[in-house]
Order: sequence, then structure tokens, then C-alpha cells
Amino acid sequence: MAKQIKRLPDSELEIMKIIWEAGKPVHTAYICEELKDKKDWKPTSVLTFLARLTEKGFISSRREKKMNVYSAVIEEREYLEAESKSFLDKLYGNSLTSFVSSLFNSNAIDESDLKELRAFIDKLSKGE
Repeated sequence: MAKQIKRLPDSELEIMKIIWEAGKPVHTAYICEELKDKKDWKPTSVLTFLARLTEKGFISSRREKKMNVYSAVIEEREYLEAESKSFLDKLYGNSLTSFVSSLFNSNAIDESDLKELRAFIDKLSKGE
């Protein structure tokens, strides 16, 4: 049975994005540095988010020279797939057609986007 991946609050997702983008284990100082121009969070808040992410099983933590080092346990691709499925199911009754129609009708996508989507679907159906 596939593991259930729960949706993250925006603050924790922000931390996860930094860890995913780093592509390697990171220290708290690295995360705080990456956040400094985006968020006005104190290091204690970052540590709280990291503790929550560890409890939820999204990251692991190990001690290294008096500092904690954090690594992703849930890969970004896994999270995005789970979120996409949940989003589609909750808001569009699992209907991709309804979702794309909604985007098109609200002018969020245009003909060129639909053309790109057609090419992608054709490529998938050919097994490429």
C-alpha cells in the first residue's frame, strides 16, 4: 500500500522547497540564509518548522559537529504527485477535463498552452 502523504502548511512547504532545491543535507543556518530575503522568520520559528517536518516524516535529522543536518525523506516529486491527485479530486471530482476547462475559461491558459498540452499527450501516448 502506498504511503499517505499529507498536505503541508505553506510555512513548512517553504522550508521543504529549500531542502529539495539544495539537493543535499543542509544545516539550519543554510535554511535561514535562503529565507532571509523571502521571510522575516526568526531562527526559533525555522527550528519549530523543522521539528514538525521531522515529526511528520518529511525530513530526517542527524547531529554533525554540534549542529543538526536535515535531509529530505519525501522527495519533491512524490509530494507534488500526491498534492496534484488530491487537488484534482477535491476541486474537480477527479476530472482533468473539468480542470483544464476551468483554466481555459478563466483565461489562465490559452490556445498555445492547449497546443503544448496536446503535444505532451501525443508524446505520452506514443510511449516517448
